[in-house]
Amino acid sequence: MKGFDPKWKDFPDYIIGITKEIWEDRGIATLDHYYGADMPVRSPGSIVIGNQNVVAATMATLAEFPDRTLYGEDVIWCEGNDDGYLSSHRLHSTATHTHDGVYGKATGKTLHYRIIADCYARANRITDEWLVRDQGAIVRQLGWTPREYARDLIAREGGPETCIQPYLPENDVQGPYAGRGNDNEWGQRYADILTRMMNADFAVIPTEYDRAVIGEYPGGVTRQSHGGVDDFWLGLRASFPSATFTIHHQIGREDNLMPPRAAIRWSLDGLHDGWGSFGTPTAKRVHIMGMTHAEFGPWGLRREYTIFDETAIWKQILLQTGEV
Repeated sequence: MKGFDPKWKDFPDYIIGITKEIWEDRGIATLDHYYGADMPVRSPGSIVIGNQNVVAATMATLAEFPDRTLYGEDVIWCEGNDDGYLSSHRLHSTATHTHDGVYGKATGKTLHYRIIADCYARANRITDEWLVRDQGAIVRQLGWTPREYARDLIAREGGPETCIQPYLPENDVQGPYAGRGNDNEWGQRYADILTRMMNADFAVIPTEYDRAVIGEYPGGVTRQSHGGVDDFWLGLRASFPSATFTIHHQIGREDNLMPPRAAIRWSLDGLHDGWGSFGTPTAKRVHIMGMTHAEFGPWGLRREYTIFDETAIWKQILLQTGEV
């Protein structure tokens, strides 16, 4: 890899390796080396600009969860612009809530949750990032509902006027990555499946999904077979029936010892104007940043991992309804 330290055997090795080095090996200072000084990190809850802000957030997380682990389940990647690469890194994290912090008073509970991070790296340094953490899984394991947590967070951040504002595309900043992924057939196949479901064609599920499919969804929820997949995607779309669905980035890959895979970064943007998995319609505008990984087998799509931040969705709604 041009410009990368030769100790990394390939791009997934780099992504998994620096993640462990930073978090578990306590190499927080290496962020000055691995992360760009002005890099944007976009997550559903905020936009963070600059490596020093990332360092501060990393230390705060480790202070609250000192035994946090990040197990790399997969890195689905493609070539980017200017000799760079774009990775979509899916992680399974464990962490014990040992100290007080952004999640409230310490509970001593050990958590399990997933994260997907899309990172652009060039010359051994990450300079652009999109990050979605399953906040719904975290707060439920700590005894909150996502809505309760969002309301409490707004109050702890000083109220509606001073709290950290959730990510909205109109507030985004342009980073150095200009790509949209690749044209591999598996990425396109999965993009077509998502597009059909977002166009209310849920008949695609028994056609394209393995009957034994396992779906891992927000809130740490596991669903099996066609009925489980239908329950998740229909419940989401029913809550935001008029929202605009957009695919922002798609990758397809075929690698040795791995099934054909796809990684899609997508959004729903529009009104909470329907009855579905987000309860009573509020008619408030919401932007959902979603990330999904899919694995295919001989009988169709066999594993699906989707993450979005339920707490950020409720924070957007509550800030508009005034129920804080």
